[in-house]
Amino acid sequence: MTWPVPALLTWGAAWALSVMLKAAGAPLWAVLALPAAAAACAALLPFVAATPWRRVFVAAGFPLSVVALGQGAGLPGWLWLLPLAVLLLAYPLNAWRDAPVFPTPQGALQWLPVHAPLSDPAGRVLDAGCGLGDALHELRAAYPQARLEGVEWSWLWWAVAAWRCRGLARVRRGDMWADSWADCALVYLFQRPESMPRAMAKAAAEMRPGSWLVSLEFEARDDAGQRWTPHARLEGAAGSRPVWIYRMGPAAGAPRQQPAAH
Repeated sequence: MTWPVPALLTWGAAWALSVMLKAAGAPLWAVLALPAAAAACAALLPFVAATPWRRVFVAAGFPLSVVALGQGAGLPGWLWLLPLAVLLLAYPLNAWRDAPVFPTPQGALQWLPVHAPLSDPAGRVLDAGCGLGDALHELRAAYPQARLEGVEWSWLWWAVAAWRCRGLARVRRGDMWADSWADCALVYLFQRPESMPRAMAKAAAEMRPGSWLVSLEFEARDDAGQRWTPHARLEGAAGSRPVWIYRMGPAAGAPRQQPAAH
């Protein structure tokens, strides 16, 4: 849906919930706090708000409209911190430099085994920053025998991914940057361009020759802005994101001497 339609629908749904709770005789705190918390949770969904500022606008819309209409009299001021608490639960402070949650498109990794075969079919495949777990489902389809793991720092997304991927992959809560990639046959990333130099430096320092690093949408660069030479680039259907495949090793791990032209 075109922005700001998702925001308007979320605000309208929050007010509808508030009206229903009031009609049912719920206490004032529930009439106001529960819709605010529901709107804050909805703001975390990528199809509702895809950027940090949009998430803030969606989450703040209902509380601000309540204050503007004078409906919040008699409530303690700390109650309005509830939506902010939900946002911080989903996006802890030390994760703000990493990519926001955005699901890996269905079918985006279906050709990955052709271009990045595992030397050991049962090797460790890691989704570093697994978010809601969409990529873990795609990786399981691509590598059915692999020892599949996901690591996620956010408590909220870790809980969601662990539930969605139960019996499919091992999902741990942890820091992807502190996690060791040394024994990984393949590491999958969906990061931001700004964090790709850090990811490639970590991969080059820790991953063994012949292993794979796969990045959705963003190609690898070093701190100087030079592009790493990919083993392959997969183009999806029209409008989908490219998949960059890098084979780790002395030759493949070096960036090009000159940035490639666009």
